[in-house]
Amino acid sequence: MTGMAKILILNNPHSINMAIVIGSGAGGAATARYLAGSGHDVLVIERGPAVFEKDAGAYYANVDAGVRLMRTFCLGGTTMVSGGNALRCLEYEFRENGIDLNRHYAAIEEDLAVRVLPDELLGEGTRRLMDAAQRIGFDVKRMPKFINPDLCRKDGLCSFGCPHNARWSAIRFIRIAEEHGAEVITDKKADEVIIRHGEVAGVRCGTEIFKDDLIVLAAGALETPTFLRALLLPTSPLFADTFISIGGLLPGIGMNRDVPMGSYIPFDGGMILTHYSRPLHALMNNRGILAKPEDILGMMVKIKDEDAGSVNDTIHKSVSVQDAVRLIAGSAYAASILAEAGSDPSTFVTAPLRGSHPCGTARIGVSVDTNLETAIPGLYVTDASVLPTAPGAPPILAIISLARYAAEKMNR
Repeated sequence: MTGMAKILILNNPHSINMAIVIGSGAGGAATARYLAGSGHDVLVIERGPAVFEKDAGAYYANVDAGVRLMRTFCLGGTTMVSGGNALRCLEYEFRENGIDLNRHYAAIEEDLAVRVLPDELLGEGTRRLMDAAQRIGFDVKRMPKFINPDLCRKDGLCSFGCPHNARWSAIRFIRIAEEHGAEVITDKKADEVIIRHGEVAGVRCGTEIFKDDLIVLAAGALETPTFLRALLLPTSPLFADTFISIGGLLPGIGMNRDVPMGSYIPFDGGMILTHYSRPLHALMNNRGILAKPEDILGMMVKIKDEDAGSVNDTIHKSVSVQDAVRLIAGSAYAASILAEAGSDPSTFVTAPLRGSHPCGTARIGVSVDTNLETAIPGLYVTDASVLPTAPGAPPILAIISLARYAAEKMNR
């Protein structure tokens, strides 16, 4: 900073309840909403731009770390490209760590109108896979969603940004926070949490300093550890819910337009989901199998992976022996379902490993206490970093519920 002018910016010098939230995904937006609603003067700092939801797919910022880790840099974070899944997860693990989220889960489910999709929004590919799995003897479950069925157009674009705003995204909580007076700054990267006399004092963004005595890190599990390490606070290894996509040829099935992950099958160490993935099309054509996107039937195998990952100067995520065993078992189950559904096994292709939910790098009991506060007074974490173990399931509902829980603690 030598030779550079610092610009001192105060939120509201007359407010006694101020908070800066770094990040605007599920955890950051929820924290901002609940703090602003309870009278805090809130500033949200987001490194990415504000974009229309339909354009969010252009703002993926994935990381090749051995396993390809998925994230998005824009206002609303990865909720802007989610499948709308609203499954409770890790309830037992949270209770083991002294956190009961049942009341918060229930409140969020009501707030987001969580429900399974009506039958008419289940595509033919999803139905066929569900029926095939049931015939084989699998326990098939419908995925709860925060999708408005009246607005859904079954275009298969959830993971690239819904053109019809049918799916809840964190933008909606950001707007509620703004209605309560919160200020939101986009295209602004937070570089440093400032400490004075052992307590948080503000956030530096380049030459600008935003002063505050309550700071919430919600930048994501690949970003939050950087702030913690700079403050000499402990971090923890990385989980990512490693997954593969597997698919085969079934001409005219049209699964590319299905609402993704409309159903799932739990298995030991993970779940299998009905899901068309775009990379399957290219992989199939590379093998000389002539197929259009609408000719592919697909599934996803997502595992509850071990913490074989790290976020330091570089990001690395490997696959343990146990992870490999679970991926192989899940893939065998998925292949049997695809074959039973009528897809030709000779056409099956598998996409490279990806990690859809980076998490665990600032775990409860390691980096934060049961209030989600670090050892530095006034510094909290409310993103997927705090999850105590890999969920092996969509974690958005858990992250929002944790943020609601933590906001109550911050208000005491």
